Amino acid sequence: MAAWSWLELGEDLSVDEIGMPDKWFYYDTNSFSSFVNPNKRPELRLRRQSHQAGSWKLCFFVAIGFHAILTAMEKSHTLRIAYFISPHGFGHASRAAAVMNALNRILVSPKGRNQDSQVHFQIFTLVPRWFFQQSVTAPYTYHPLLTDIGLVQESSLRENIPQTLKRLREFLPFNRQLVSDLAVRITKSKCALVMCDIAPLGIAVAQAANVPSILIENFTWDWIYEGYAKSNARFNPHIEYLRGMFRSADYHLQTEPVCDYWDANLVTTPVSREPRTSKKDIRAQLGIPQRARVVMITMGGIPEQHSFLDRLTTIKNVYFIIPGAATSIRRQDNLALLPHRSKFYHPDLMNASDAVIGKAGYSTVAEAYHAGIPFGHVQREKFREAVTMEKFIRKQMHGIEIPASEFQNGEWFSTLSDLLDLPRIHRRERNGAEQIAEFTFAQVGQVS
Repeated sequence: MAAWSWLELGEDLSVDEIGMPDKWFYYDTNSFSSFVNPNKRPELRLRRQSHQAGSWKLCFFVAIGFHAILTAMEKSHTLRIAYFISPHGFGHASRAAAVMNALNRILVSPKGRNQDSQVHFQIFTLVPRWFFQQSVTAPYTYHPLLTDIGLVQESSLRENIPQTLKRLREFLPFNRQLVSDLAVRITKSKCALVMCDIAPLGIAVAQAANVPSILIENFTWDWIYEGYAKSNARFNPHIEYLRGMFRSADYHLQTEPVCDYWDANLVTTPVSREPRTSKKDIRAQLGIPQRARVVMITMGGIPEQHSFLDRLTTIKNVYFIIPGAATSIRRQDNLALLPHRSKFYHPDLMNASDAVIGKAGYSTVAEAYHAGIPFGHVQREKFREAVTMEKFIRKQMHGIEIPASEFQNGEWFSTLSDLLDLPRIHRRERNGAEQIAEFTFAQVGQVS
């Protein structure tokens, strides 16, 4: 049985040691097996356990409504975090990867919390494993799991509403046994926190495991579905269920461009993965002249067959980098055609380009924003996020809107010179991933 004791602040650990003022703490000298439910009592809770080697573990947090702190200190100095990521495209995974890398950099850098510390992520998603192998520099374990439905896509620009509703009916409400099993899994993995990039299943699992949750979003699915519910009432029960789930997260972080501002603990600049290889090296590897004008064409995480490729070869003095346009890396005149999965890191390709043309999805907008390059943005007419993206590009970036029909038939060729004539913007603000990482350590805890 656990031996519980109460002590007044100052008798054992001071406020300076904890970093959080409160009057009472209690500690458990024998057990560190689980957390107290934070919804039941609004005081700061502390548990301590002694080990034969003299090291110890500490975990504490404040109930919902207070600033929470959760410190996981182990002999291995490892902070373990579960990350639930929507598999809708690659945008959510890209944002999550940027956050994981930022958390890892802060923790292990020479100026970080503790050079002997590390973070380990438990990643739950159906985004393919190779994406994280290429994008995440932090240690992680990958768990293939359907965490979210989002929208069923027929193509990068067209969704299938009947199939979306069918899959939502199968997925919601969450299966209780699934939630319970996942809660046991993250508890056994010693996860101190659950982070969610609009995959609401993670919030339910965090509640079942009695650990804090952080929701990271620039939109939530209840808000997206509202746009379809105006003509299809079958979305309404899913909207209600998801709205309640999203709003039950312990922490709520929004990343620009934000579609619907509500009760955020933090609003950050756009979050994107950072380039790793220089513009010079990428162009050299692709066989593109260093002084050439280069345009990247991308439709995000969904491969697309473009009917205009042959006509691109007639455009003089411009080179095109096109991910997802071939089954292997090859050059065709002024085209660098890449497979959907290649050795080239997407942010590096963006950084090596002078402009980008493609779908205005979150990760493409965020990466183009930080690269400072003009964006020929193709909008998704029925997708509610598109309006926000268009406004953001118009106000905060340089760009030209390209109607979907003109993109598909190649009529946008006539605007290419205008797009390339737009100046590059040199950004000075920080990446939102760093803001999220600092918030996480300040509010949820740090390994030290």
